[in-house]
Amino acid sequence: MNDTTQARCLGLVGGLGVGATIHYYQELVKAHAVRGAVPHLHIVHADMGRVLGEVQAGQTARLARYLAELLQHLADAGAEVGAVSAVAPHICAPELAAISPIPLVNMLDVVRTEIHARNLHRVALFGTRFAMESKLFGQLGDVEVVALRPEEVEYIHNTYTELARSGKGNREAHRGLSELACRLTDNEGAEGIVLAGTDFSLIFNESNTEFPAVDCTQLHIEAIMSALFRTSLG
Repeated sequence: MNDTTQARCLGLVGGLGVGATIHYYQELVKAHAVRGAVPHLHIVHADMGRVLGEVQAGQTARLARYLAELLQHLADAGAEVGAVSAVAPHICAPELAAISPIPLVNMLDVVRTEIHARNLHRVALFGTRFAMESKLFGQLGDVEVVALRPEEVEYIHNTYTELARSGKGNREAHRGLSELACRLTDNEGAEGIVLAGTDFSLIFNESNTEFPAVDCTQLHIEAIMSALFRTSLG
């Protein structure tokens, strides 16, 4: 029997980058299918250059206003729940939540909750240079973050930005990041590696990740699904 259970309508801010947006779309479709539901969503393409420029300049209020404009377009199209399919824009999460026309699923809240639920006290961060050096925008609370060597920060940043630029994974990136992650867990006391970048989904999944990972993207997608099917968003 075909179950046509209908979820709330999702408004997804995409384009940050394209590969990550495609991953969100594919995984959301699969997750709806598991529930016997038909996805109801709209996607708007954000200007990556503008977003990254505001992030790097620390212009969180201006970034929040831009994202709120995009979310307004999604709300006008019928979206009832909003999400941003990238880590970096969450630097303005508090400001954005205050002016968003629809409720948002905040990735950083979800990741922080998961880290505490797994009782992790010391983690390493993989992502852009800004995410790593800001310790995920200072949103990890009292969790200790392993200090990476400058060359390691550079390698992770460059590898990640190339993934985001190309929208394609490769064996070299998987091997290099895996070796670094294992060194950090084996020798530096990291209890987990926080994959703080949606484009890591291009190279890591449940079957090929050889280290304890906190997958920000997958956690975010699961939280989005919970919000779409929740009885109340209050």
